[in-house]
Amino acid sequence: MILPIYTYGSAVLRKVATPIDKNYPNLKELIENMFDTMHNSEGVGLAAPQIGLSIRLLVADLMALKDDHPELADFKIVMINPEILQASDEKENGEEGCLSIPGIHENVVRHKTITVKYFDSNFIAHSDTFVDYKARVIQHEIDHLDGNVFTDKVSPIRRQFIKTKLTNIIKGRTPTKYKIAK
Repeated sequence: MILPIYTYGSAVLRKVATPIDKNYPNLKELIENMFDTMHNSEGVGLAAPQIGLSIRLLVADLMALKDDHPELADFKIVMINPEILQASDEKENGEEGCLSIPGIHENVVRHKTITVKYFDSNFIAHSDTFVDYKARVIQHEIDHLDGNVFTDKVSPIRRQFIKTKLTNIIKGRTPTKYKIAK
């Protein structure tokens, strides 16, 4: 089922999400719905707060980027209660967008390499290291779980430049090809 996306200005995007356990109701269905919603919206990552749930759950699927980046074709992941254990000193600047902030793309500095502890959809514990674009997507989605959005990380000058666009998102004046929460 395709769910509506909560956009910039929604209180749920600013809350620190709560960890969940294996008894969370209808978890498998929720994960499937998150993937459906993300694919329908042409996104590559989605965190639960973006669908109005303040829980520590994210999904990512980079298959859509396979034509330009074949190495990303098989990257599909579910992370429950993710926690970044280690982040490299080396950082990279790269362009990001967000389903919750439609129409805005800005450069954001992120750690090049991260190690993340998390549970998969079967509540099996993992500790994996991610680099480059995979690391960027995971950091972006974990930010959502911590009540942050990517525009928080842009320079004050750039934030001033996009202020009107952000206001238009809050007021519902930004068209999307996908369903948003009202």
